[in-house]
Amino acid sequence: MFPVRRALLSVSDKRGLAELGRGLARLNIEILSTGGTQRYLAEHDIEVIPVAKVTGSPEILNGRVKTLHPKIHGGILADRSRSEHLKELKEQEIAPIDLVVVNLYPFARTVSRDGVSREEAVDMIDIGGPCMLRAAAKNHGSVTVVVDPDDYGRVLRAIEAGDGLVPEALRRELAIKAFRHTHEYDGAIVAWLEAQEEGEEEAATFPERFTVDLERRMVPRYGENPHQESAIYRTVGGSGVLGGFHQHQGKELSYNNLLDADAARKMVSQFEETAVVIVKHNNPCGVGLGKDLVEAYRAGLATDPQSAFGSIIALNRPATAKLAEAMRDLFVEVVIAPGFEDGARAVYDEKKNLRLIETPLYLPGRKEPELRSIDGGFLAQTADSTADDPGTWQVRTAREPTDEQLEALELAWKVCRYTKSNAIVLANSFQTVGVGAGQMSRVDACRIAIEKAAQAGLSVEGAVAASDAFFPFSDNVEVLAGAGVRAIVQPGGSKRDPEVLAAADELGIAMVLTGTRHFRH
Repeated sequence: MFPVRRALLSVSDKRGLAELGRGLARLNIEILSTGGTQRYLAEHDIEVIPVAKVTGSPEILNGRVKTLHPKIHGGILADRSRSEHLKELKEQEIAPIDLVVVNLYPFARTVSRDGVSREEAVDMIDIGGPCMLRAAAKNHGSVTVVVDPDDYGRVLRAIEAGDGLVPEALRRELAIKAFRHTHEYDGAIVAWLEAQEEGEEEAATFPERFTVDLERRMVPRYGENPHQESAIYRTVGGSGVLGGFHQHQGKELSYNNLLDADAARKMVSQFEETAVVIVKHNNPCGVGLGKDLVEAYRAGLATDPQSAFGSIIALNRPATAKLAEAMRDLFVEVVIAPGFEDGARAVYDEKKNLRLIETPLYLPGRKEPELRSIDGGFLAQTADSTADDPGTWQVRTAREPTDEQLEALELAWKVCRYTKSNAIVLANSFQTVGVGAGQMSRVDACRIAIEKAAQAGLSVEGAVAASDAFFPFSDNVEVLAGAGVRAIVQPGGSKRDPEVLAAADELGIAMVLTGTRHFRH
C-alpha cells in the first residue's frame, strides 16, 4: 500500500471543496484538476495543476474530452502491488494518482426541470467522470475514491492519522459507494431515454425494464412476526419513507408500525376538515371530524374504543396539548402528525415508549409505480391516488340524499378506499359509526359493520354506508336498510345494478354511484 501523494479533483457538487483542497495542501498532497473545479480551487488560493498540463493535451469539444488520456487513467489504474505495472508507469513517464475525488453532472436534477430540452439533458450525461470513478473503484487496492462531500473529513483524517495511508476497509467502503453512484447515475439516464423513446404515458410508467434504487433506512427488531427478519428501505432520490419522517420520541418503529402509519397518513390526508384517524392492523378503527382535534379524536374513538388499544393515530393538524391530555388514558403505539406543539410534546413525553412521528401530509399523484412482491417476481401498478370528485357522482334512485347525508357519504367513501376489501363503512356527517373490513363476503362486511356499531353503542338509524366495490346482490341493501341506513354510496358496475337499485327504491334508500372502485388487498 502506498501513501496518498497525488490527488485528482473534478466535481460538480462544490460543497466542502475548498476545505478539502486546503486540507490536501496542508498535507503536501499534489492536486490535479480540470475546468470549473480547477477555477474554483484557484479562486480559493489553493495551488492546483491543470490536467491539461499533465496530459499535454488541451480540453476539447467544449470540455467533453478532458481526462480521457493514458496519463490520467494509467495513473489511476496501475496496480501498485504489481512490479510490471510500476515499471510500465516509469517507462511511460506516468505518475501514480492515489486519490480520486469526483462527483457527476446533475443529470437527474436537470431532467426533472420543466421545459428542459433534449440537448440540455444530453449535455448532462457525464463521460469522463464515470470513467475515472470506475477506474479508481476497480483499483481500490491502490487508490482511494470519493464521491460524497460528506466523506471528505473522514478521508482527510484517515490520511493524516495513517501518515498518508488510507485503511483498506475505508477504501473498500468508498469504492462500493462509487460504484453505487455510477449505477444510480446510469439508471437515471436509462429511465429518461426510455421515456423519450416510449412517448406514451402507459409505456413510460411501465417500461420493458426498470431499475429500483433503494437504500436501507432502518433495521427493525423483526418483521411482521418475531421469527422474521426485516429492513426498511427508502427510494433513492425520493422524499423518503412516509414523506421523510422525523421521530421525536419513543421506541424504534416496527415493521407493522410503519405499515399502519402509512395507511393512517394516507387516509387522514384526504380531509380538509380537522380529522383524526385511528388504525389497527391496517384498517380504520374509527375516523372523526371536528372543530378541533379533541372533538375529532373523541368522535373517532367512539367508533371502536376497544380496538383502538395499541393503535396508530394520525392527525391532519399539528398535535395540541389538549389533544395529548385527552389521549392520556389510551395506550397508543404511534401518533403521526404534521407537527407537535411544545405543550403536546411535554404531555406525550410522559409515555416514554410512545412514538411521535412528524411528517408532511400525503400528497397523491406519485409517478413511480407501486410494487408488491410475489413468489418469483413483482406486481406493479399506479398508485390509487386519483382524487374522487363527488360532483361526478350519480344519484340513481328516486330518493335523493340530503345535504347532511352527502357529507356523511363523502366521509364514508374516503375511509372506505383505505379499508381492506371487502369493505363496508357506516358513517354520519362527523364520524364513522361502524367498519366491516377484509371480508370474503360483502354481505358479511355489512353485518360486521352493523355489529361493531352496536358494540360501541352507536346508532345506525339514519346513517349512511359506503362500499368499496359494487353490490353483487340486493341482500346487502336489505341488511343495511334493516339496520337503519338511509343512503349508500358504491361504484356500481354490476350486471345486477338494476336489481340493487330497485331494492333501494323499494326500501326508501338513496343510492349514489361513483363509477370508481377502490379495492385494497
